[in-house]
Amino acid sequence: MARVIAVANQKGGVGKTTTTVNLGSALAELGQQVLLVDLDPQAALTDSFEKPNPLPGSIYDLLVDPTRDPRRVIYNVRPGLDVLPSHGDLAAADVELASVPGREYLLKEVLVPLRRGYDFIMLDCGPNLGLITVNALVASDEVLIPLLPEYLPLRGMGLLLETIRKIRGKLNPHLHILGILGTMYDGRTIHSREVLAEVRSLFGERVFDVVVKKSIRFAEAPVAKQPILEYAPRHPGAQAYRELAEVIIHGS
Repeated sequence: MARVIAVANQKGGVGKTTTTVNLGSALAELGQQVLLVDLDPQAALTDSFEKPNPLPGSIYDLLVDPTRDPRRVIYNVRPGLDVLPSHGDLAAADVELASVPGREYLLKEVLVPLRRGYDFIMLDCGPNLGLITVNALVASDEVLIPLLPEYLPLRGMGLLLETIRKIRGKLNPHLHILGILGTMYDGRTIHSREVLAEVRSLFGERVFDVVVKKSIRFAEAPVAKQPILEYAPRHPGAQAYRELAEVIIHGS
């Protein structure tokens, strides 16, 4: 059965999509079968790879029509790496699904027939804690939290952790935090160093030793429709995600 990992943080611009794309690619490099699920209406993950034209469907279609076969919506982008795409229609899903019975479990039901076909299913959550993100947390075994080491993102962690606590208490008792990943770290600034030190002080072993440093290569790679592991394979950012993949498969 696949390990289902939600990559979540209600703060935008902290590296959720970058982490999902590149960690997923690193896991596939190591021989794992990986599915990336785009849960953001902006569809940045979907646009990070070459995609079919037209798309065979999207996660929105599967949420609003539970009879649809998700395997007909998924497409392959690399050896061992598949994508379940998003579309702008997903922006309306919170409202459209609000009155559906069992609305918090819709994504979990979509993933049921897929879990035996993959080693990892990674969910790229949008920058909010709405119904779709709640669905992701209910459907997941683990949460990976990318955190930009700055004061405001750190301050917002409390809301996310409280949401995870509530989900665990009422909807998914098996959910746990896989780890907190420092992203876009700039060790040249005192602020970044101090905030990362505080994160480690507050959350201890929950914080990965791996830190992803800030680099323009992360912005360039999606333009080339490549993960950084292909776009700049020897770059420290590519190596960081390879190290993180090893940790997630084998432990620290």
